[in-house]
Amino acid sequence: MNQKFLLIVSICSLILLTSCWNRIELNELAIVVGMGIDYDDGKFIVTAQVVNPGEIAAYQGSGGNSPVVVYQEKGNTLFEAIRRITTVSPRKLYFSHLRLLVYGEELAKKGLGKSLDFLSRDPEIRTDFYVAIAKNSKAGDILKVLTAMEKIPAQQLFESLLASEKAWAPTMPITMDQLNLDLIGEGINAKLTGIMRMGNVQTGEKLEDLQQSKPATILKYDAIGVFRKDQLVGWLTEDESKGLNHALGNVKSTVVTIPCPEKGTANIELNQTNSELKTEVLGHKSKGRIKVVLKGNVGGVQCKTLDLSKQETMRFLEIKTEKEIQQNIFKALHASQKEYKVDPFGFGEAARRSNPKVWHLIKNDWIQIFEKMPVEVKVTVKIHDLGMIKNSPLNKIKKYPAIQNQQ
Repeated sequence: MNQKFLLIVSICSLILLTSCWNRIELNELAIVVGMGIDYDDGKFIVTAQVVNPGEIAAYQGSGGNSPVVVYQEKGNTLFEAIRRITTVSPRKLYFSHLRLLVYGEELAKKGLGKSLDFLSRDPEIRTDFYVAIAKNSKAGDILKVLTAMEKIPAQQLFESLLASEKAWAPTMPITMDQLNLDLIGEGINAKLTGIMRMGNVQTGEKLEDLQQSKPATILKYDAIGVFRKDQLVGWLTEDESKGLNHALGNVKSTVVTIPCPEKGTANIELNQTNSELKTEVLGHKSKGRIKVVLKGNVGGVQCKTLDLSKQETMRFLEIKTEKEIQQNIFKALHASQKEYKVDPFGFGEAARRSNPKVWHLIKNDWIQIFEKMPVEVKVTVKIHDLGMIKNSPLNKIKKYPAIQNQQ
């Protein structure tokens, strides 16, 4: 009886189980890791950086070919341009492993809106990839450049963006999900990190360029671009970008260089950050507040007169670091309020959260309010570690008089 019952259950289970009716074998797919979107003469130009599996597979030796293949096509729409690539690619493009999307600066200035629908709608495209802008360049030119440390250029750009955000902080890794939220959200403007190409495109796409200790063409992240609606309106400087990240609490670690009382400089490494951004809604006379608390340690000292064993010296370093960060935040505020007239900080979003009823009345005039809104910035720095030594060895190095030539 038990055997008959198990047989019936097994047969019923087989009926209910589904098979892979729409499966595609791996050797039929072109895995896209990087995509660039440009706009020229009324058409989208799509550049796809596709993995060359024969050069990446660990069990095979390198054949001396490029680890990636770059395909490029035009179309009236983004979808059309992608499908046109099948005329030159032997495999269908597969976007589930996309690591980086790069917009050309010209397209970013015209507006990203027309490209967002397809990127958000297609079920094959996961929206957790990072988005950046090709600064002073086309997206296609960025994706053609080969990289030395990582075989796959898109993977190196992905990891470099994370490393820069964690260790230096002038960049901001933004995913497609976050970009969509910022573009459609109330009280905040979108921002994206820029990528610059240093060198010639033709040189950078050749394997011979990687056979040097210093390639002639490299890719470099450079500060943050700010948007009004879906259009790029300008670029923050490196100091302004770091100030924006400090205000938003995005800084995981960075270095601040401050002058010593006499000659030389000292480096303070900041490794813990907490920030608080608030907007006090007072109708059309709102007020903003930014409070940043940081912890760090002395990273390096290049001045002889600095005695780190004294409490007043440590307080001097803390005050100088506080002023440097505060100045960067004010620089970012000035650029946002006066120069570009956008709110990448999200003061409007903070106002909406604190007082939804009043926000409903002022949201259409928010940028005009933000332009004139005073912002109080308070920065507190606490240095808790000196490293392996206290005072610099420079303090003990004697200066000998110059040797005179004797006749």
